[in-house]
Amino acid sequence: MTPAARLSAAMEILADLDARRRPASEALKDWGLSHRFAGSKDRAAIASLVHDTLRRRAGAAWLMGTDAPRALVLGMLALMRGQDADAIAALCDGSRFAPAPLSDAERERLAQPLPDDAPAAVAGDYPEWLDEALVEAFGDDRAAEMQALATRAPVDIRANTLKTDRTALQDMLAHLAPVETPHAPHGLRILPGPDGRGPALQSEPEFIKGLFEIQDEGSQLAARASAAAPGEQVIDLCAGGGGKTLAMAAMMENRGQIFATDSDKRRLAPIHDRLARAGIRNVQVRTPRGAEDPLADLADSADCVLVDAPCSGTGTWRRNPDAKWRLRPGSLSGRVSEQERVLDRAAALVRPGGRLVYVTCSILPAENDAAIAGLLARDPRFTAVPDTEWLAQAGLGRLADVSRKTGYGLQLTPLRTGTDGFFIAVLSRSA
Repeated sequence: MTPAARLSAAMEILADLDARRRPASEALKDWGLSHRFAGSKDRAAIASLVHDTLRRRAGAAWLMGTDAPRALVLGMLALMRGQDADAIAALCDGSRFAPAPLSDAERERLAQPLPDDAPAAVAGDYPEWLDEALVEAFGDDRAAEMQALATRAPVDIRANTLKTDRTALQDMLAHLAPVETPHAPHGLRILPGPDGRGPALQSEPEFIKGLFEIQDEGSQLAARASAAAPGEQVIDLCAGGGGKTLAMAAMMENRGQIFATDSDKRRLAPIHDRLARAGIRNVQVRTPRGAEDPLADLADSADCVLVDAPCSGTGTWRRNPDAKWRLRPGSLSGRVSEQERVLDRAAALVRPGGRLVYVTCSILPAENDAAIAGLLARDPRFTAVPDTEWLAQAGLGRLADVSRKTGYGLQLTPLRTGTDGFFIAVLSRSA
């Protein structure tokens, strides 16, 4: 396919998203199935166009004066890819499979930069209804914070220290030019190519042998915040596919016990193969069955309970840009209710003197500080551990200098820490 034909395809897929209100991944998959002539490079380039447009949707609509799919793609080319009106016009020449030629009005708009006084929701490319929450989170920095959340994300991996170390892994993967992550001690970062694509890491021999896992640096730091130590009893209450479970097992050097569970057994399914590949032996996977509580025998027993809470996922918008336009107030309030329930469940599992580590991939105070405040009000046995204390225990003291302090924890963001948007707070239970 020509670059112009790829543009037309991206416009077609964006029109489908507007009409059917579904995840971009589904629309891209369906388009590929119905256009089998498109090769893998074509499909990847089209996906990159769609995702980049969703990253800059608000800015592109403001620039072009409309949110029609064609206008959004053209505006994105100017705002995100730095193409001028002549370069865009060369792609839109009206030839077979190419978009129609630019109108005079489109040329005029593409020649103008986004104004400095554009509203924060436009400059930061986020839904306007979230502005109040983002003012609470970031104040006058919200546009800059959200601009960083609208960029492409790198690919981070974590060396499995049960089998190798970061230096050795970096040498093995030298053909991918990985660099050390700035904060996580066992992480490596691989920057995306010009088209936004990352390497096929799951095909690398080192991945197949379990020498590394694909894991954002923010997620690696959240696992380290648990300070899980050899010999401890740890519960990963919302384990999902097991990324943080695997990281903690390596921290514990396969000694002690981790109990991994999740309310959705389908999310747990991948953990078994990942544990085997990584050579982990100290994890029990407790799969829920019906109404039975798989952790009923563990009340008041855990040294540490990690709660990677269900949340809006606002901190992952670099990787899932369509999610920010599908988020609705009703779904957010539903997540807040889930967080209250899971925190209460976690509190019942922590032993006297133990700790509860609360993590979200959210930047919204309602899911972060407000959730912690709610638990502290409901259960006076718990107190918030000062961030300087738990960072020192986790060997992450330098993180205090770059992350954003909140009332009860730390907020990681792409702008400040170069990670996804993670919130981390640590609570301690009194005797």
